[in-house]
Parts: sequence; C-alpha cells; structure tokens
Amino acid sequence: MSLLTLLPFIVLIGAMFLMTRSAKKKQQQAIDMRNQMQPGSGVRTIGGMYATVKEVSEDTVLLDAGPGVELLFAKNSIGAVLTDEEYNRIVHGIEHDLKSDADVVPDDASSLTETDDSSDDTPVDLGKKDAADADTTDEAKADAQSKKSDGDSEAK
Repeated sequence: MSLLTLLPFIVLIGAMFLMTRSAKKKQQQAIDMRNQMQPGSGVRTIGGMYATVKEVSEDTVLLDAGPGVELLFAKNSIGAVLTDEEYNRIVHGIEHDLKSDADVVPDDASSLTETDDSSDDTPVDLGKKDAADADTTDEAKADAQSKKSDGDSEAK
C-alpha cells in the first residue's frame, strides 16, 4: 500500500480524535460547573427554568423556584450556574449600577425632536410637490384645457 491510499484514513482518524477531544473537554467543564454549585447560587435548568439552589447532594439538587416551591432535580439537568448579578437581572429585573453613567434613553421622543430657538422654522424644499399642490395644478390645467376648447368652438 502506498502512502496516498492511507492518507484519507489518517486524516479521518485525526479528525475523529480532535472531535472527541473537544467533546471531552466540554463535558469536563460541565462537570466542574455542576460541582461548583453551592446553596444560594442561581441556576438555569436545561429546560429553561431559573431557580436558586437550596441543597446539593451527590446526584441531586434541591431547587427553590419560588415561595413554597421546592423541586428535586438531577445534577445533570442543571444547564448553567449563574452569577448573582446575572440571576438578579434575569429573574428579578434588577440592573447593575454600572449603566448609570451611560446616556439615559427618554420615555418619549419629544425630547429628541426639540430644536434650538436660533433655528428658523422655514420648511426645507426637497424638490417634491405636495399632493395638494399637484391636485390644484392638475385642476388648473384641466380648466385651461376646457376654456381653450370652449373658446375654440365659439370662434368657429
């Protein structure tokens, strides 16, 4: 066998090795994340439910989903362990104060359309006629045409 016939098999085996290696790395990161759960930390389940960890055992997690609602989940069903800021932002709608220095967006657009007193209020001509002006111009042309035809008939 020549090297050229073995090359596709070697490339295929190398690609499979790299894919399994990255999958194992992601799996290990997920296990580490689940092992870092502590009572009081906010989590998101793989089903999309947000809750607070109440108790952690070897294979299960007791979650507090609201007042008087305690749910028992398998550790594998925890999709993400959230930071306190992220959990409060998502669940309670509490934004962090880092954005207080940013520009404030007004509730209405009136403050965005205000102009200075020094500007004049003359309309800007964009080269287009208003629909009303066009209608009156068309009517004037029609009247002129009718007057011409009336005058022509009398002259004959």
